[in-house]
Amino acid sequence: MLRGYDQYPSTNGDPREALGTLWFHDHSDETTGANVYGGMVGLYLLFDEVDSGDENDPNPKALRLPSGEFDVPLVFHDVQFDSGGYRFFDALEPNGVLGDKYCVNGKVQPYFQVARRKYRFRMLNGSVARIYRFNLVNGRANEAFSYISNDGNLLPAPLSFKSVQLGGAERADIVIDFSKYPIGTQLFLVNRLEQVDGRGPTGKLLAPPAQILRFDVVRDPAQPDMSRVPAALRELPPINLAESVRTRVFEFNRNNGAWAINGELWNWRIPKASPKRGTAEIWELRNTSGNWWHPIHIHFEEGRILTRNGVKPAAHEAGRKDVYLLAPGDVVRVFMRFRDFVGKYAMHCHNLTHEDHAMMLRWDIVP
Repeated sequence: MLRGYDQYPSTNGDPREALGTLWFHDHSDETTGANVYGGMVGLYLLFDEVDSGDENDPNPKALRLPSGEFDVPLVFHDVQFDSGGYRFFDALEPNGVLGDKYCVNGKVQPYFQVARRKYRFRMLNGSVARIYRFNLVNGRANEAFSYISNDGNLLPAPLSFKSVQLGGAERADIVIDFSKYPIGTQLFLVNRLEQVDGRGPTGKLLAPPAQILRFDVVRDPAQPDMSRVPAALRELPPINLAESVRTRVFEFNRNNGAWAINGELWNWRIPKASPKRGTAEIWELRNTSGNWWHPIHIHFEEGRILTRNGVKPAAHEAGRKDVYLLAPGDVVRVFMRFRDFVGKYAMHCHNLTHEDHAMMLRWDIVP
């Protein structure tokens, strides 16, 4: 699936704008948070001749990233359980629901047995309100891994990172090479961000960090590891600011204790922006809500961050994104292009309790 079919009909879209790690969830009005918390979530993976899903692909264009059983989705979410062992969701909490148990793919703090080879992990923050900072820990040391994709879009080149921060709905694909570790090694994926309520991280680090997923290195691979992490991944199209026809400002704030955008509550009947198909705009996202965090999801179109608080984005945020994490006071300027389809779309906070309490708007692409 490629963006920009209307510009590149001969290739069914721009091959620089292919999608990879996507996810879907229930979006019922005012009950999205409860339903996502209850598990109505799934991942949807897309492949093309570059990211082909085959580490043995003879096509010279193929990246040959780890594939098959070595391409593993990881959905992170935190939950509370009642005395009967059932998930408990506080529907009366307007600021964001946190759980006291960390889950991966529905299991509380599981383990995963791995071979001594490379694995691709598609990480998704599926939590209602929690923001994570993940580290891979071997004993007390933070281990490096290859960061290859943000929000489901391959970066131009892999990054060597030791931590991943994910707001709600953000994704990151990483590759961990377990061949570096002897059989019997145990590594832990941990969360280091302290968060005590739906407001967001406190600014403190958890000590000790919360162990979320244990990797047990248990065997040598049955077959030689033919996967790789090449030095170049997927080229990004250039940003042409001359295409922009206007700048729109969206302030994420509070209105008499309710969550709002530009001081207004969610009204599905009235579009708050109506860009024309075939144009581009700059959307400025401002967090003016006080000491609150907001991961902002713009449906349908992916954008490119121009600046975060007046400076260029970090390397992992320089690619195509659809979720923009706003810390208190953040101002993020995003280059948006509107292509392919007209229609009605949404923008909302992915602290899903904030969304359910009216921090959402409708925007339309018009002919």
